[in-house]
Amino acid sequence: MALEITSHTILPARREDIELRTRDGLTLVGELALPEGKQPRATLVMLHPLPTAAGMMDSHVFRKAAWRLPALADLAVLRFNTRGTASARGRSEGEFDGGVAERYDVAAAIEFARDRSKALPDIWLVGWSFGTELTLKYGCVPEVSGAILLSPPLRRATDADLDVWAAAGKPLTVLVPELDDYLRPPEAKARFARVPQAEVIGVDTAKHLWVGERYVRIVLNEIVRKANPGAVPLPTEWDGRYEKYAAQLHGAG
Repeated sequence: MALEITSHTILPARREDIELRTRDGLTLVGELALPEGKQPRATLVMLHPLPTAAGMMDSHVFRKAAWRLPALADLAVLRFNTRGTASARGRSEGEFDGGVAERYDVAAAIEFARDRSKALPDIWLVGWSFGTELTLKYGCVPEVSGAILLSPPLRRATDADLDVWAAAGKPLTVLVPELDDYLRPPEAKARFARVPQAEVIGVDTAKHLWVGERYVRIVLNEIVRKANPGAVPLPTEWDGRYEKYAAQLHGAG
C-alpha cells in the first residue's frame, strides 16, 4: 500500500559519510546520498543556513532533500557542515568566519564532486539563506551548471557578485518567501534584475525557514525542475521500503 511521504519519511538511497579537505587544511564532515542501483542524473551540493543561528547540513529542507531526491528524482545530494559547524554527523574543523574563509569550504565541496565526476555529474549548488551568500560569492565556477537560491538575504553578496553570474549566463533560480524576514519578492526582483537569466519565484505565505510540508514540496519540486526536469512533479506517495526518522534522537525541524 502506498505511503504518504511526510517530514519523517526516509526513502532508500546509498548513503556515505564523507570528509572534505579544504585548501587551508581543514577537514569538513558531510554525507553523500546516491540513488540505489543507478547513476544519478545530476548532483546537488547543499550550502546550509547561518551556523550561528543553528544552520547546518541537517537543516530540515536539506535533510528532506537527501531523504527523498535520490529515490524520487535520481539525484545525488551532497550535504556538509561548513567550518566550525556541528550536527549529528559531527563537527567540521575550524571556526565560523562570517562567509570569508568559507570560500574554501565551497571549493572543497565542488572539488569533491568534480573529482568523482563519473559518479557525480552535472553539479548544481543549492544555497539557503547564508548558503545563498556563499553560492553567489564563490559558486560561479566552471564546474557548476547553475544554482538554486532559497531565501536569499543579499547581505554579504554584492551587486558585483551578481554581475559575475550575469556575465557567466549560468541558470539562477531564486525562491523568495512572501513573508521573508530579510528580502521579499518585490525587492528580490529588483535586486536580481541585473542578472538577466535569474528566475525569481515568489512563494505565497511562505516564511524564511520554509516550515511545513507544503513549502518543502514547493522547494523540492523547484530544485528538481532545474536539475532533472523529467522527474517533476515529485510523487507525494511511496510504495516500497522506507525508514522513519527518529526525531527525538536528532532534534526537531
